Amino acid sequence: MVQHTAWDTHPEPLPVDSAPVPEYGSGSLADLLPTLAAGLGVPGMTAGITELTPADRNCVFLIDGLGWEQLRAHPDDAPFLSSLLGSSRGGTGRPITAGYPATTATSLASVGTGLPPGAHGLPGYTVRNPDTGALMNQLRWQPWTAPGPWQPYPTVFGLAHEAGVHAAQVSSPTFANTPLTKVALSGGEFHGRLSGEDRMDCAAQQLARADRALVYTYYAEVDGAGHRFGVDSDTWRGQLGHVDRLVQRLAEQLPPRSALYVTADHGMVDVAFDEDHRIDFDEDWELKAGVALLGGEGRARHVYAVPGAQSDVLTCWREVLGEQFWVASRDEAIEAGWFGPRIDDRVYGRIGDVVAAARDDVLLIASEREPKESAMVGNHGSMTPAEQLVPLLEVRS
Repeated sequence: MVQHTAWDTHPEPLPVDSAPVPEYGSGSLADLLPTLAAGLGVPGMTAGITELTPADRNCVFLIDGLGWEQLRAHPDDAPFLSSLLGSSRGGTGRPITAGYPATTATSLASVGTGLPPGAHGLPGYTVRNPDTGALMNQLRWQPWTAPGPWQPYPTVFGLAHEAGVHAAQVSSPTFANTPLTKVALSGGEFHGRLSGEDRMDCAAQQLARADRALVYTYYAEVDGAGHRFGVDSDTWRGQLGHVDRLVQRLAEQLPPRSALYVTADHGMVDVAFDEDHRIDFDEDWELKAGVALLGGEGRARHVYAVPGAQSDVLTCWREVLGEQFWVASRDEAIEAGWFGPRIDDRVYGRIGDVVAAARDDVLLIASEREPKESAMVGNHGSMTPAEQLVPLLEVRS
């Protein structure tokens, strides 16, 4: 009988179909605005989140980076938001899912278009542009790419405006004319306000302007504090307390027949600064072999192979990372539904030849090509509950 040593064992990689796929079609961010717009009578809209009850005036307040698990873990820092946990998802007390990857550009496009990533075409933080072969940062929109062809679908705000609903976005003036705003959140009116308090007051005013209204407002600093200091830091807790007061300020100003929905684009996990938790692509010859471009972000990677090396890269990545990451080929990830029920032809080549999504509290950094991103404490992108689950808290007047 052959004796096997520990060096002979090769643990099986995580099965692709074991990843918890977002609730596309029934409980994801992409289903929120279509559900509200359907309740307002906007043609072509479908109420995917069936737990929600229609209202004449609807406001979505998106808090960047405030995941369901992080909110539940800090009740003392967010007493008002915590008091609303039972109202989430139409009073079921349950969260919704962000979508894959759980990252800002992808999620905002899903919110604004009402489409999953495979359709709207922003399937990651950075992805390859098939027309140029270069990586395109979809949050910063660098290098500049024509917005219309990149994301050609109308926004829900635009469709609502055409249907006679008062549509408005209230956010930082910085975002007034960005390409991401154009492709994801345009339609109706944009109102730039610097302070969170001014945004809350303006959002309430916009709700009251018409009998039917769809208003969106946004706050970014919770996410920023999490990236820099972590989701259990004093700075992050301070931001959570501040946004808690902002939500209460808006809730207390709601005009009659209004519904306020508080949600987020993703959650976040803190990743330790050691070699066991941060694997450096730029220093790993095995992972680099056959790779032409590394896209995505530390917990949700798009890997673009040199021609002919796709199979070898997939095999290597599974062997090296398969116990900690779900590692799939492009077609396997699509078949599993990671990016939604359909993939538009123009989007197919933007998805990596290999897609790697972290299950454990680990990060695949690139210290040389992504120094700023590699230094972040809090990270997100994958399909774990800490990243995927977001609140859908509700206040009605």
